[in-house]
Amino acid sequence: MGTRGREIVGEHLPRVLELLNKAFADEWLAYYQYWVGSKIVQGPMKDAVISELVLHAADELRHADMITARIIQLGGTPIASPRDWFTFANCGYAVPDDPFVKKILEQNISGEQCAINVYNSIISEIGLKDPVTYNLAVQILQDEVEHEEDLQALL
Repeated sequence: MGTRGREIVGEHLPRVLELLNKAFADEWLAYYQYWVGSKIVQGPMKDAVISELVLHAADELRHADMITARIIQLGGTPIASPRDWFTFANCGYAVPDDPFVKKILEQNISGEQCAINVYNSIISEIGLKDPVTYNLAVQILQDEVEHEEDLQALL
């Protein structure tokens, strides 16, 4: 990104990069949680749940890609070590110890609700200090709200 684009973010750049890296960690953990859940889920309506989890995993990976592009655009570096995702993540990772459909859906609904809170907070904090990151967070928030609704409908 050019100098004028970075000037818009100005003094808020370190905080914007921190928020984006934390969201980046969340997205990777969410991707993995959906992906592994789709492999191990058991119980009624398993096939419908698998399809939904696979779709959501792809969305979370796309979100991570969008966030990475923005971090780099701002001159930052995305978290390079998967081990660090657990340290920086807002929402954490719910190990799918119980593969039953209801439990997997509940874990993922909880993750989506956390993501909704995270992106809503980013939107509130960033506002027009960085309109590009603001718009990115709005786009991702729309997906997360849809994911919550999809999962609750399956549950």
